[in-house]
Amino acid sequence: MRITCSGEGFARARSFARETLCGWSLGHRADDAVLVITELASNAVVHAAPAVASDVPEIGLGLARHPEHVMLTVSDPGDTMPVFAPPDGSALQEGGRGLCIVDALAEEWGWSPRLPAGKTVWAKLSTRSHT
Repeated sequence: MRITCSGEGFARARSFARETLCGWSLGHRADDAVLVITELASNAVVHAAPAVASDVPEIGLGLARHPEHVMLTVSDPGDTMPVFAPPDGSALQEGGRGLCIVDALAEEWGWSPRLPAGKTVWAKLSTRSHT
């Protein structure tokens, strides 16, 4: 799915993630998936989309179901790798916690370059229930 970097685009991304996981009988992971997709998409908008010479850049979202996990992906036009900055202990910090949230919720996450340009950031969520 492609979305524009806008409030409407983020709302579509959240709905897409929630509806897809519920359709896969994985509603118990929908809240985490929505949060991870939102954080990854936000990072794409803040760090990658400004580099694109377009009025309303687009980013790509992907969801894939595997027996043990769900793979969430966000593709953007930026070539720079995501930077994970562990929390510095400041509870009042306004930004910079997105990948920390992703790291806390995902079994693992990472990124890979896309040819001819851009990257895909991915996160794996377990399909198991929290209980």
